[in-house]
This record gives sequence, C-alpha cells and structure tokens, in this order.
Amino acid sequence: MAHPREDPPSLPTELRPYLEELVRRTRAVCGPQLVSVLAVGSLALGDYRHGRSDVDVTVVVEPSLPGSALHDLARVLAHPQLSCPAAGLELVVYGADFAIRPSGAAGYLLDLNTGPLLPDRADFDAARSPAFWYAIDRSVAHQTGLTLFGRPAREVVAAPGRPELLAAIGASVREHGDGEGHLADNRVLNGCRSVVFCRTGRWLAKRAAAREVALTEGEFRPLIEAAERSFERPRPSALPLPTTDVRAFLSWVRAQVERTAAGV
Repeated sequence: MAHPREDPPSLPTELRPYLEELVRRTRAVCGPQLVSVLAVGSLALGDYRHGRSDVDVTVVVEPSLPGSALHDLARVLAHPQLSCPAAGLELVVYGADFAIRPSGAAGYLLDLNTGPLLPDRADFDAARSPAFWYAIDRSVAHQTGLTLFGRPAREVVAAPGRPELLAAIGASVREHGDGEGHLADNRVLNGCRSVVFCRTGRWLAKRAAAREVALTEGEFRPLIEAAERSFERPRPSALPLPTTDVRAFLSWVRAQVERTAAGV
C-alpha cells in the first residue's frame, strides 16, 4: 500500500493487491489534492467476507479538484478495467470541506458502484440520492475507518449529529422493510446492527450485532440465526428466509429506532 497508515495484516489477503492498485490510481488521478483514502464498511468493522461483502471505500479530496478528475477516477477504477475481486466496489468521494462537518446530507462528489455482482453506477449529483446511506457510512468511517492513504479518518470525516443519524437509521430500516433489491439475510442483519447502535451508540459488525440481539430477543433468535447462516454463503446462494418473519422483525426494529429517536 502506498504510504499506508494501517498495518497490512489488518486487511484481508485477497484484497491487498487490489487496494494497493486502487490507492495508486487514485493518487495518480487526484495528485496533491488527495487528502485520504479510507476503508469503511465491513473492512473497517472487521467482518469482510470474501464472495459476499463489497469493498467500501471513502475518498476525501480538496474541493478544488476539478470535475474532470472525478470522471477520470470513475473510469480508471471501474470493473473490469480494475478487476474487483470482491462482490463489488462501493466508493464515495467527498470534498474535505463537506466531510469534516457533521451533516445528514449525502454530499458526495462521486458515488461509484462497480464490480462483478454490482450494477455499474457513477453518479456526480448528490441531490439525486437518498441521503441516509451516506450519513451512516460517514458515521462508521468516523468511528472505525481504516486509513489506506493520507490523514486518519477521524481527522477528515465527521459523524452526523445524533438526531440526523437516528433519522438516517430509521430511513434505512424502512428501506430494508420494503425489501426491494435487498437480500433477506442482509435486511435482518442490518436491522440487528441498527438496534445495537441505538442501544450503545457504537457500530458493530453485522454478525456481532446479530449475536447481541439474539441473546436478548428470544422471539427473533431463530430468524437471526438463519440470517447468520445465510450470510456465510456467497450472494448467489443466499438462503430464503420467511417473508412474514422478516417483516415482523423489521417492524420491531423500526419501533426501537423510533423510540430511541424520540428520547434524543
């Protein structure tokens, strides 16, 4: 890794060459206007599963980086030009002036999705996207982001304020409650992670959060354990879960989030 801040053993072996090349290409495109490259999501939370997880990356740049460079970055990082060994790459670029301010807005300069199991998407207009995903990701980045290049995560990415963050969590639970485009196991495990955050103010990996909720909520334990078993499998072979049970669980999760938000 070019000038890494993280000890390489903290990164999965399957991803190290890919992340090295991603950092190299990002530095080549952004030059001195690159502030940080951060691993977030399952990598930051220590729960990356090869064949199932995406590679989640946050890039922070100086606001003066020209728009043409953002288009160049999307091009050179797109799969298969840069072959992604994971299910996909979800990379978000923020201006440093936005990233350092607590905000519930989307606020990105580039949102790139690419990879063997992701539909290609390169979006440069944050106003067109639901804000909640990005607010949650920045909260995770602030808490546990792994610095691949540049300044540490806590120096460049602020977490949204608690009211904005709880509103984002509520929106994410409603999104998963609808179920459109989401694997059932991921809907359940994300629900567990949301509940644990409401209880503790900390983000846990999905499976660790699932174990905590299963210990205290016996009614939902069989569903949560089934979701964990499914999560062990590659995406194409995920196990079906009872639709009624998933909806009931997410309705309960939504109530927990709303109760927590009401007490802020």
